Amino acid sequence: MSEEKTNPLLYDPVSGMCEMPFGEKSNETTNISTENKPIKIVYYTDPICSSCWGIEPQLRKLKLEYGDAFEIDYRMGGLLPNWSYNSGGISKPSDVAHHWDEASLHYEMPIDGNVWLEDPLDSSYPSCIAMKAAQMQDKEKAVKFMRILREKLYLEKKNIAKWENIAEAAKLTGLDIQKLKKDYEGDAKKLFEEDLRLGKSLGVRGFPTLFFSDGNQNQLTVYGSKPYSSYENALLALFPDAKKKNIKNENPLALFDIFPTLAPKEYSIILDKTYSDAKIILEKLYQQGLLDKRMIKNGSVYSRK
Repeated sequence: MSEEKTNPLLYDPVSGMCEMPFGEKSNETTNISTENKPIKIVYYTDPICSSCWGIEPQLRKLKLEYGDAFEIDYRMGGLLPNWSYNSGGISKPSDVAHHWDEASLHYEMPIDGNVWLEDPLDSSYPSCIAMKAAQMQDKEKAVKFMRILREKLYLEKKNIAKWENIAEAAKLTGLDIQKLKKDYEGDAKKLFEEDLRLGKSLGVRGFPTLFFSDGNQNQLTVYGSKPYSSYENALLALFPDAKKKNIKNENPLALFDIFPTLAPKEYSIILDKTYSDAKIILEKLYQQGLLDKRMIKNGSVYSRK
């Protein structure tokens, strides 16, 4: 791996990953067991991973089309332990800003890299631990919580390593903030350490990494941000009987009943439209007063009025 690509805060447009500069797979083999559905996806991510923000459109579509066939086990990767290393031309937070702006253009997802100039994060561990604390309360709410954390970071330039921003995201999600704080300062740390250990045993070397398993020792891995078909094909290879739901809808607002916020890229991927067509449709709905819009320098996110 070249020196240019070994800083986890740099997305690699070829692999579609934020890659770790360390991490060797341990010799033990790890079998992923399924629970409530035929397929389990162990998804290694990090709240501050720009490439993971880049696959939100594909994951949302996969849940809509094949949600009955799989469940996702969200595991935290610990992308940025601290600033004690220097690699890939990055030695301080301000070095990250323009790389995030580039990632935004590459993935066509809105990211404002100026958080690294205005209120930079010293680590991604606090947001990872907060995610484990949220999962202890409610797995479904935890997924929404991570989305809100990311929107605070990428759109609002909020430092999500700070407790007040974590608490605000928890409040918007409907989590019990007092319980979250107690768990965040207690058992959530152990759960995060377990995620790091499991990641090592699975050979996670960057994010996003998705392990698809049918519970019978059959596993497929999708590394990095890939086209939707890569995730769909992995699922179908392990579970050919998965029934695909048709999500084409004549009502252009229908998706907002499922997802509170949508970027144009998400709208386009989910509904098989071009990016420019999606932007035109959403802008029209906004002009008609049916949607709200949050604009940043690298794009926008729409929500129901």
